[in-house]
Amino acid sequence: MARRPETPPSPKISDAEWTVMKVLWERGTSTLAEVVKDLEGRLAWKPRTVQSLIRRLTDKGALAVEAVGREFRYSPAVAQDQCQHEESVSFLDRVFNGRLTPFVAGMMEREEVSKDDLTALRQMLAEAEKKLKK
Repeated sequence: MARRPETPPSPKISDAEWTVMKVLWERGTSTLAEVVKDLEGRLAWKPRTVQSLIRRLTDKGALAVEAVGREFRYSPAVAQDQCQHEESVSFLDRVFNGRLTPFVAGMMEREEVSKDDLTALRQMLAEAEKKLKK
């Protein structure tokens, strides 16, 4: 799969860090307490675990931090779509030698595909084909 030149790569984010980043991408800006509360009931993480993950993400440059009074407010410093794209490319490279077709074919053979997904895929393929003809 051909790659387009892009902005500098996003930091590598672990599975646990993805969980925290999803909260912050959804919320925009949050304190540690707000992230802990958002994750409560979904995960059995202690507040210190979330704090460690936030610190790691801040150290990696994935989160920006701002002191507001006695609190720290965290916000994403990297775009969700860029991180998702880079993670997808990395996965395709590692597992499918960079090939999209075997990945999609395998998913379609083993997973249920909705009519809406098929319609969206057809539209994306038609747009991609138009771009190739230009």
